[in-house]
Amino acid sequence: MKPAPFDYLRPATVAEALAALANGGDDARVIAGGQSLMPMLNMRLVQPRLLIDLGRLEELRTLRVEDGWLTVGAAVTQAEVLARPTLAREVPLLAAALPWVGHFQTRNRGTLCGSVAHADPSAETPLCLVATGGEVVLRNAKRRRTVAAADFFLGPLTTVKAADEIVECIRFPLARPGSGHAFREQSMRHGDFAIAACAATVDGDRASLTVGGVADRPTMRSWSLVEGGLPPELDEALNAFAWDLGGDDDQHATARYRRDLVRRIGRTVLEEALSCRR
Repeated sequence: MKPAPFDYLRPATVAEALAALANGGDDARVIAGGQSLMPMLNMRLVQPRLLIDLGRLEELRTLRVEDGWLTVGAAVTQAEVLARPTLAREVPLLAAALPWVGHFQTRNRGTLCGSVAHADPSAETPLCLVATGGEVVLRNAKRRRTVAAADFFLGPLTTVKAADEIVECIRFPLARPGSGHAFREQSMRHGDFAIAACAATVDGDRASLTVGGVADRPTMRSWSLVEGGLPPELDEALNAFAWDLGGDDDQHATARYRRDLVRRIGRTVLEEALSCRR
């Protein structure tokens, strides 16, 4: 299919983009890499009258460490972040997860901020942002505000972002010395959306597991370590977590299979995160 007719704007500045977005109201949408939005346009699931392209705005190409955070701007592609030589030291969980995002062709266009704004429950970047305790920086023509990743996602394709706001950047806290991280997912094929994805972090005396692809948004649960190891009742805790996520049957997998993945992959990544503490 082809998208419904729309006007296309390539603004010269972020201020111009925000002004156009404010004037366009609900009939305007922003695009950066287009890997999420273009299929929706082609299937006419969304039919904006104005498309505002942020992809070439140098102001949004931020990729730097500042004040203990790795900041990723809205125009930075997944491939650029994955190619960062220091990524595995700065945000090891993101370095482990990005190779699972689509394929190298789509990573050359897709952006991390676009994935976060799209809020697919199976996507890896929102999962990592929640798992690491990251933040989303939102901006409109009048103000800028910061939202914790855990509060940003409301449900499938639904966030707290207002219609006149863009995701200006996302921020991942730098990994602390002595922390451990691990990521795994199960999909029909490598690069497909996850049937279930698990991200584990071990930091201090806490172990956390964040799951995507099962509930309507990335969901985290944490446990205290026992004498430096995982709690003896972990299997029971993982089983309870799997049931609490409330997965559904669909064309890809049953809810029962997803619960089993949470139990099995969840234990595996928690053990890996514990064993690789730096």
